[in-house]
Amino acid sequence: MKGFTRYFFQKLFWYLIAFFLALFLNFFLPRLIPGDPISVIVSKMMSGTVASETQERVYQSFVEEFGLDKPLPIQFFNYIGNVFRGDLGTSFSLYPLSVNEVLGNAIVWTISLQFPAIIVGWILGNLLGAAAAYRKGVFDKTIFPVALFVNSIPYYALAIILLYFFGVYLGWFPIGGGYSRTLLPSWSWAFVIDVLHHYFLPFISIVLVTIGGQAIGMREMSIYELNTDYVTYSKMLGIKDKKIQSYVFKNAVLPQITGLAISLGTMVGGALITEIVFGYPGV
Repeated sequence: MKGFTRYFFQKLFWYLIAFFLALFLNFFLPRLIPGDPISVIVSKMMSGTVASETQERVYQSFVEEFGLDKPLPIQFFNYIGNVFRGDLGTSFSLYPLSVNEVLGNAIVWTISLQFPAIIVGWILGNLLGAAAAYRKGVFDKTIFPVALFVNSIPYYALAIILLYFFGVYLGWFPIGGGYSRTLLPSWSWAFVIDVLHHYFLPFISIVLVTIGGQAIGMREMSIYELNTDYVTYSKMLGIKDKKIQSYVFKNAVLPQITGLAISLGTMVGGALITEIVFGYPGV
């Protein structure tokens, strides 16, 4: 128990170091980048039609609102305190919306796209990978090269291919957005069907790449399990192949579950470029 406690606190210590380092970089890097977002906000609001003195007063009011008139150490500690309270501040690009509001609206779209796509791709990929390991021959020689090819394609590249072929060339699906701008968000069948129509291409692009990676991993793990001693012994005892395959699948899928957990943990930003390619209203 002492060894586990020591291991736990060592891990916790390094996670906290990484967390505070991320906060440190997130605070200081934007301040080191050239540019002044407050000037952009003021110019958008004023459109250059008012006196420079008025613009300066408005500029100073924004500086005070964002707390940029305070010394840098005070700004940093205020930032840390706000983060722990769950207050991420006001969005510069979508002023006057708060960052929490922006993320709250966008994260629903991202999770509704990523979570089902990862789960479906994980299930299909593992089933195909296991089948390729069990049924050697034409099936394996077909599944493995296809999975290897699909897995080598980046999300965004496959997204561009699907978008061009099915959206631009064939015109079967819309080429951007989460829904048609002519419709108002509601629970009507027309809106739901329109959302699903926009949803299909980004969804299938993530599913296909996920299937490829999962199928390769599951195939390799299943082949390894099929060559273990317990499988040989089970065959000698006359246990049916379906029963042996169920044992193999349960053992082979364990590392895949770890991979699934990692994929779900990174799903919020995992397909950022795919969302950009399709103009999908996610994070």
